[in-house]
Amino acid sequence: MLLSIIGLVSIAISVSASSAKQAFNWNSTKEFIAFGDSYTYVQGVFGRQNYSFIGDNFNIPFTPEELLSNLIVQNQTSTAEGGPNWVEFLTGCGLKEGLTDPRSCGVHLWDFAFAGADISEVLTPLHHNYTVSLEKQVQQFVDYGNPALTPFVNKHHTLVAFWIGINDINDLAKPAGNATFATLYDQLQTQHFELVERAYELGYRQFLFLNLPPLDRGPPTPSVNATTVSLFNNVLTAHATNYSAARPDAEVLLFDVNSVLNRVLDNYESFGFTNITNYCPGYNQPDIETDPGKYGCDSLDKYFWYNSGHLTSRTHEVFTKELRKFLVDKSG
Repeated sequence: MLLSIIGLVSIAISVSASSAKQAFNWNSTKEFIAFGDSYTYVQGVFGRQNYSFIGDNFNIPFTPEELLSNLIVQNQTSTAEGGPNWVEFLTGCGLKEGLTDPRSCGVHLWDFAFAGADISEVLTPLHHNYTVSLEKQVQQFVDYGNPALTPFVNKHHTLVAFWIGINDINDLAKPAGNATFATLYDQLQTQHFELVERAYELGYRQFLFLNLPPLDRGPPTPSVNATTVSLFNNVLTAHATNYSAARPDAEVLLFDVNSVLNRVLDNYESFGFTNITNYCPGYNQPDIETDPGKYGCDSLDKYFWYNSGHLTSRTHEVFTKELRKFLVDKSG
C-alpha cells in the first residue's frame, strides 16, 4: 500500500525548451546552491541564529575564507523544522547532529536562504530589519558567494534552487487598493525571474524551482485559501515556462511539491502521520524529543505540521524522496 501511494505522489513537472544544452544529471551534481526562506535555510556557524547559514542584513559581506570555512549546524533549532530540511535530505549534507563542512559532502550545500524572506522589499515589508530578502540574497551571492565558489565549482555540475513565496503570499493575503492577486503575483514572479537571470549571467545553467505547499490546509486558521495558492503556483509555472523559452540553453525544473503534499495529506496514515490538522504545542521545547507526552503530544515525526507555519522535518523527508526521484527521472 505504501509503495503504491508513493507512486501516486510522484507528480512533478519539468519545463524546459527543446534546444541544445548541457544535459542535467542529478547523479553528477557536485554543488547545490539554495535561495529562499525558512523552508530552505540551514544554520551556519557564521549565520544569524535561527535565520541563516551566513550573515544577515547588517552583515552582508563575507570573505571567501569565511564562506569556505563555515560549517552547517544540525540541532533542534538549526532549521525551522526541528531537524533536517529538504536541502539537507536531498544533498545528504548536514544530516548528522553537530557540525558539517559542506565540502565534505557528496553534494556540497551552499545555502543563502534567510528565514522570513520575501521576494521583494517593495511589495512586502521586511519581517525584521535584519531580514535578507531574496533580492539581497542574490546580490550577496553575486558580490561575495560566487567569487568565493568560482575557483573550484564546475557550474555545469551545479544546481541552483529557488523556493520562495511562502511569506509573500501570506503578507499579501489582503491586497491593498485596486491591486488584484493576479497582478501582485505576476509582479513578484517578474522580479523573481529577474533574480534568476542574474545567476544565469554568472554562468549557471541548471535551475530548480518548488511551488507553494498546501498552505491552505495548514493549522490553525490559514490566511490563504486553495484558490490563491493555486493562482500563485500557476503564475510561477507561467514565468518558469517563459524563462525556459527565453533561455533554451538553461535547464528549468519545476517540482510540484503542492500536489505531492496534498496527496500525502489525503493518505497521511500510509506515511506514518497521525496528526495533519494541528501541531504539538511543545514543538520548540528542549525535551520534546525525549518526553513529548509531557506536552500531550505524540513524537514530532507523527505530525505533518511543525508549527503554525512550517512542515516537520519528517514531512520534508517524505517529499524530498519524491524530489530526488524527479531529479533522477529528469537526468539526461
